Amino acid sequence: MTAAHQLPGPAAPVAITTGEPAGIGPEIALRAALSFAGPCVLLGDRALLEHTARSSGLQWPLPSRCPVRHESLPRNVTPGHPDVANASYVLRLLDRAVQGCRNGEFGAIATAPLNKAVINEAGIAFSGHTEYLAAATAARTVVMMLVGGGLRVALATTHIPLARVASAITRESLGLTLEVLNRDLKDRFGIARPHIAVAGLNPHAGESGFLGREEIDVIGPAIEEARGRGIDADGPWPADTLFVPGRAKACDAILAMYHDQGLAPLKYASFGRGVNVTLGLPLVRTSVDHGTALDLAGTGRADPSSMLAAIELADQLASKQPVLSPPSPRPSPTAWERENGASPSSAAQERGAVPPLSRLRERGRG
Repeated sequence: MTAAHQLPGPAAPVAITTGEPAGIGPEIALRAALSFAGPCVLLGDRALLEHTARSSGLQWPLPSRCPVRHESLPRNVTPGHPDVANASYVLRLLDRAVQGCRNGEFGAIATAPLNKAVINEAGIAFSGHTEYLAAATAARTVVMMLVGGGLRVALATTHIPLARVASAITRESLGLTLEVLNRDLKDRFGIARPHIAVAGLNPHAGESGFLGREEIDVIGPAIEEARGRGIDADGPWPADTLFVPGRAKACDAILAMYHDQGLAPLKYASFGRGVNVTLGLPLVRTSVDHGTALDLAGTGRADPSSMLAAIELADQLASKQPVLSPPSPRPSPTAWERENGASPSSAAQERGAVPPLSRLRERGRG
């Protein structure tokens, strides 16, 4: 980490980017900022945030602990209807947040959801927050990891078509991903010797090569090489049994091979309360576990739980406070759910027994 990227102390506020202006981002950012006990800064158009606060029955002006850093919208917003003219505004919020972390103004970034399609329709090549922030900070390797429901799930590939996943997974890329994951679990999450379970790519982890050779030719060797460098990783495991609760609890993180393989079980366990963390950056960045929810925009009914969790985790990580375990599923409704008549999270599911795993070990090693 260069001197220009040194993390400031715990007193520095969390920068909250308010995301797609026509989505629920402005509302959940406001609700979460008002609920967060520490200092934070909202990045967005002041008039939009004032209108959102007043129409949602929220406090305005905001308290001094959560001021607004104004960035002007090019065009007025209609809730639920994104406008390509505002795509550059969304990216300016990210640029402003990165700049503030570099100069010590902010301690971390928590991002509200944006709309990738709208940004691309504006003629700006954009695949996601993770990749954009990697380019903005010249980070060599970044890793997308979600935390929630008692799980930490990192991804070997992120926002690419499923047809390209197999070719995108190489020994080198997996080795770098495991190094970043191992290092940040130690440095940011305070885990002295992280245990990482690695999923296979194919059904049954390739069934000894009968269902695909990626486990034999790529994933297995990458794990062995990582173990040779002192990383406590094992696998490749069949993904359909890796996420069984008892097995998942036995590791500090799971490395999934592609987006939906890892995030489908995690979001089932924690949707609305999970947090996306970008590992490998020279700054702390967290985000919500959901999208822009255009159908809820402007209704005043958006649930800020994931946004609040993202802000709180960003503050912990920036303050270098140990985060020893991911949030567990809660069987009872949150205060927000009780107030708004929502049902408890489906994460409060019955815990089942885990079948013996010895017969799964070394599968696909040739």
